[in-house]
Amino acid sequence: MSGKRITMKQVAERAGVSRTTVSFVLNNTPNVNISPETRERILDAARELHYARDFAATSLATGRAHTIAFIIRQPPEELSVDAFMGGLLNGVSQAVNHAGYHVLFYAMGLNASKGAYAELIRSQRVDGLLISGPLVEDSELLDLDAEGVPLVIQGTPDVGDLPSVDVDNIASARMATEHLIQLGHRRIGMITNGPLTYTSSRDRLTGYIQALEAAGLPIDEGLIQSGEFSDDSGVQAMNRLLELPHRPTAAFVASDVVALGAIRTIREHGLRIPGDISIVGFDDIPLAQYLEPGLTTVRLPRVELGLHAGKMLMDLVEGKPVPERHLRLNTSLIIRGSAALFE
Repeated sequence: MSGKRITMKQVAERAGVSRTTVSFVLNNTPNVNISPETRERILDAARELHYARDFAATSLATGRAHTIAFIIRQPPEELSVDAFMGGLLNGVSQAVNHAGYHVLFYAMGLNASKGAYAELIRSQRVDGLLISGPLVEDSELLDLDAEGVPLVIQGTPDVGDLPSVDVDNIASARMATEHLIQLGHRRIGMITNGPLTYTSSRDRLTGYIQALEAAGLPIDEGLIQSGEFSDDSGVQAMNRLLELPHRPTAAFVASDVVALGAIRTIREHGLRIPGDISIVGFDDIPLAQYLEPGLTTVRLPRVELGLHAGKMLMDLVEGKPVPERHLRLNTSLIIRGSAALFE
């Protein structure tokens, strides 16, 4: 079993006890009723497996700092234009502050080194982690969970059975695309909200593809362009769509912020919205209703996502049962003037 750190879960399986019991023994938790025989069996299993206590997990188990880390998996420069995050942070802060805890906020981009979560715990003693914008196949989250670190994913985790709060991104993106199909559009472009290394980007693309397939429409890879969480990426992606020999009559843009750049580009090309091209966004940021025309978009419950994720983490930190380990909140399509019938 060399080459990978042994976890408490593996020790528990070898000793035939629960992971909680292993945690009590290895962390010398006082006032717990564990028989000498069971304690010795756990210690023997730990020695046989060459288990080494993880400093990060130990720092969480030995006492509370009444602080949690809220980690956004985006580079700091992208957060300055991400209007969705304000509402999310508002909700997280409400839940955490109500429980008497504080929030440390971190931006961690795609290039963060392996072990970055554990290093954060080492450098800033925190009681739990709330991670927004999970990546595809982020195995480090499984390691932390196996060590008993309280963590909640705001998003849809791609690995394990990690506690999470999110919307159904696939169904929501499908709803947005189906709206354009119902309006008569058959050549529909898509701009993702971010790289496909993010589970939300992958799932929203999946919803778009599902809607086209259900309507019997072909999947044209040239109509699928990548956004990067910013309005500038929307400018570049829409330019690529408009340069196609047969440009789309409509586009689903999987982020309102990215859609702002796409809208600017359409107008700079002398085209009208929705007369020449219809647009549907995703998020329903506050600015969406004030655009001319107003942006048709999928409304996400920004504050509620943060609130429920924060409450779930507080329950885990304080050892309370979590009623629903994978909570999915509802979205709705807000119809304004940016999408119209194709004639």
